[in-house]
Amino acid sequence: MAEFTGERVIPGKVDVDLLNEHVARYAFAARLAAGRRVLDAGCGSGYGSAKLGVEAREVLGIDVSQEAVDYAREHYQAPNLRFERADCLGIPAAAGSFDLVVAFEIIEHLNDWRGFLAEVRRVLAPEGRLVVSTPNRLYYAEARAELGPNPFHVHEFEFHEFRAELESVFPHVALYLENHTDAIVFTEAARAGSMEAALDEVAATADNAHFFVAVCGVSGDPAIPGLTYVPRAANMLRERERHIELLESELRQRIARVVQLQDELATEQAQARERIDQVERELSETVENATRLAGELDGKVAELGQCVEYLHASERTVEERTAWARRNEAEADDLRRRLQALWSTRWLRLGFKLRIVPKPESGK
Repeated sequence: MAEFTGERVIPGKVDVDLLNEHVARYAFAARLAAGRRVLDAGCGSGYGSAKLGVEAREVLGIDVSQEAVDYAREHYQAPNLRFERADCLGIPAAAGSFDLVVAFEIIEHLNDWRGFLAEVRRVLAPEGRLVVSTPNRLYYAEARAELGPNPFHVHEFEFHEFRAELESVFPHVALYLENHTDAIVFTEAARAGSMEAALDEVAATADNAHFFVAVCGVSGDPAIPGLTYVPRAANMLRERERHIELLESELRQRIARVVQLQDELATEQAQARERIDQVERELSETVENATRLAGELDGKVAELGQCVEYLHASERTVEERTAWARRNEAEADDLRRRLQALWSTRWLRLGFKLRIVPKPESGK
């Protein structure tokens, strides 16, 4: 899971403001984690589970994505921290197994969010707490007006709907509004000292809130103090500059890759052009040879035609001469018969006896 797709937050891969929105929720919940058994439902890349593990007795992070679980196992390791692939509608734990369940930005991804809330209540201990968050549908629709709806969200909530769904499962619900605001921070340069928060205006309306966060329980008042979260660096401008540097570095790498691919494409195109030219030359030679052979074949066909004509003329001559020979033979046979008849006359026989007429030679 090396790339941010919009479905899960990956530290170092997202804008620092977006990351801080998510980290702040874990800081809000971590105040309830000390010494407790914690479930991080929909843990994603695991950074939040690791933050909870600093205070918790043990933390189980579950996510439906094996890729996310593998990433979390690789990047966040501690004796009290483990990750499993599991569906939030079928949490792999016995009833009452956890003192704290956190479910940040998961409920809006589920078709059966009511089934999820019921499953969370099943695995919560009697005095346990659920800390759950979701984006404000009204604000989110306005913020994403140009981009369109988030493709990973199944159902987004307005404030009153969110509260009603939670109260249908948990008797006690305390709701909070999460807003991302700019702050000016004064820190002691020589050492890390305590800090005070001075809020110029604390009033906020549900319709304009960025996110809703609720702390829910089966027994007792679940409310905890609000929280002003100051990011680790406490210098948002510097954090943004570093994120811009990271994006610029990635952009340069991708541009270099594009240039490399363009060079490879140009080389392949040149090779293809050379091969096409070679094929065209071979084809031209083949056409020339075929044209020459066709010419020679035409000559041979004409010569063969003349030979056929000669043959026909010879056949006609043979036929004529055969007919002439047959006529001569017929005439000769007629002359023989006539001579034979002539030799048979008595006058010739008398001439033979008087030796006036010589006798014909034998066989003639």
